[in-house]
Amino acid sequence: MRILDRYIVREFLRTFLIIFVSFAAVLIVIDVIDNLPRLLRNGASLDLALEYYLLRIPYLFVLTAPVTVLLTGLFLMNGLSKHNESVAMRAAGISIKRTMFPLFVIGALLSIAVGLFGEYVLPWAEKTRSYVYNVQIKGEQEEDNMLKARVHYQGKKNDFYYFGFYDGYQKSIRVIDLTRIDPKDKEITEHITASAAYWKKDKWVLQDCEIRRFDKGVQTYFQAYPSTDLPLLDVKPDDFVRITKKTLSLTFFELQDYIARLKKMGEDTNREVTDLHMKVAFPLTNLIVIFFFIPIATTNVRSKGRGLVFLLGLVVCFIYLIIVRILQSLGYNGVIPPILAAWGPNAFFTALGLGFLWKAEV
Repeated sequence: MRILDRYIVREFLRTFLIIFVSFAAVLIVIDVIDNLPRLLRNGASLDLALEYYLLRIPYLFVLTAPVTVLLTGLFLMNGLSKHNESVAMRAAGISIKRTMFPLFVIGALLSIAVGLFGEYVLPWAEKTRSYVYNVQIKGEQEEDNMLKARVHYQGKKNDFYYFGFYDGYQKSIRVIDLTRIDPKDKEITEHITASAAYWKKDKWVLQDCEIRRFDKGVQTYFQAYPSTDLPLLDVKPDDFVRITKKTLSLTFFELQDYIARLKKMGEDTNREVTDLHMKVAFPLTNLIVIFFFIPIATTNVRSKGRGLVFLLGLVVCFIYLIIVRILQSLGYNGVIPPILAAWGPNAFFTALGLGFLWKAEV
């Protein structure tokens, strides 16, 4: 079996590399035709344009990997069936599951590789590509995430904040309005205002601070402080540094942190939560599509019939990818839960693929 395993793995990897290089070349050529004149008009040199397109390869690898795996498998299985190699394997008593085992191992390893690639290499490439295009080519200033205006923030204990302006360089806040609400009766229990606050020795120092407390809508307490470092604000400077990059440029843990900050600011996070789950769910597509080309290895029909099976496997895969994108859009807009949007297609098509595998053995 080792000889057979090596043969299948070698043929698969060779075909995979050829198809991926072809895909990448075609897509980059199309992009060059569409965008190179625009890059040159914006002042890009040939070196910067080349760097810009080379940094696009990691994205193309992650994006096209499932289709590349499918086409690789379809060509491989079609060759095994065409030359009756699959028939010889079954005649020797080797089950289709055992024959395809190396491909499932490759699919699992490729899923892990794509996941790690998308976690570490892709964010770096997208950040660098954005910098090359916006700063080095277009001459724009780097985006400043340290200055925020009109920030709404939700604390941990039913605290609702409004900050007029946050300066991350000075770690200071201008115009502070804090309202605390009783979670049971939804009544305001405390209202704090201040003209400014400064971060000093790991605590906020509030200026012109006024504290009012209420009981059933009636003010029961009032205190004014020209300056105070009482622990009144449930927020740290880092909570204001809101990332404004695309989720594609963020690692899994950076995106988790970004989502937590957005929730604290009371903003919708359906898009970000969907993308967070997609960072894990989408790489697994490279394993799932393997189920779709197994029937070709077991078909005994002539080339025309094999072509129909080949086409069916390709259609099923593209339907899968279309459904992934549709559900992703529904998750973005909150029509369905983000977890369902990310994992629903994987669950359904895995069950369908297992049906293909079972039928292949019958």
